[in-house]
Amino acid sequence: MRKRLKRTKGICSCSSPRCTNHSTFHWYEQDLWTYIARFLDGRSLVMLGATNKWFNSVIMQECIWKFTCLRELQVPDPGHVAFSWSKLYGSVVDGSHSYIFRQQEKHIDWMRIGAFSFDSEVAFICERMVNPPVKIPKQGNIDDMLQSSGSCLLRNIKTGIWIADLQLVRCPVCDQEKCEGTMQMLDARHIELFLNEGYQDGSWDYELVGSHEIKKTVRGAYGAIFDFKYLTTKSTSGIFDYKSWIGQPNDFQPKAIIALHAVAVNTNLQENQGVLIKYHAMRAGAEKEVVSIRISQQLL
Repeated sequence: MRKRLKRTKGICSCSSPRCTNHSTFHWYEQDLWTYIARFLDGRSLVMLGATNKWFNSVIMQECIWKFTCLRELQVPDPGHVAFSWSKLYGSVVDGSHSYIFRQQEKHIDWMRIGAFSFDSEVAFICERMVNPPVKIPKQGNIDDMLQSSGSCLLRNIKTGIWIADLQLVRCPVCDQEKCEGTMQMLDARHIELFLNEGYQDGSWDYELVGSHEIKKTVRGAYGAIFDFKYLTTKSTSGIFDYKSWIGQPNDFQPKAIIALHAVAVNTNLQENQGVLIKYHAMRAGAEKEVVSIRISQQLL
């Protein structure tokens, strides 16, 4: 006969060795929450910071908002900035655009394109999709470039992060007396612009850099802004490959593309008699750095 095994201790009473060196989890570990913050979006950071004073002091660290801002904008570190990163982040994501501050009656709609960087102090702006890019004359002024190629160079650009929007606005911003329609505008600005007193009080304003007319049927309203240093590099080559990003001929919705050092927009047009293109720039005071660029296109 088989012997019956006697169970001396039930499973429920099974004991395991205790770890004498076990450390208790501490909620208020600053390094831990600084690391966790790297995975949170802006809204989550604000909610966490509102928990109590300790979390607020941790979450409001510049390094956290800098990381969040650069991560969401997908741009490299610009180095020194004049405002706190939390304020810069807020000015980007709070729904603000340039027509909220001025000329609200002329504004119809807008969309955020994204962010790009200026490493050099020279911008190349154009209204044609040419691949390779137009040849830049060594000598010559803006008017010569506008007449020959519809493009121009802007110097003394404020380097750093730039935000790009596509605006739909009402005429007569274009100064055409009989126009009752709309026009699109590629609107790019330095990330610090909205926080500057000179912009907020209206002392900084846009000035006309130049204009160019195309007096024939145009297939699309195109505009682009490049950091001139990277005009012919691989990082911007996708913008000149316009067939990969503009819409089909019967698609009249605006399209946009952004690269590390450039931005471009295009809207296919119905039958027309041409387009008037205008380039505007805003400086941070007389003879100072360019902090915003606009390219507008209006049907003739």
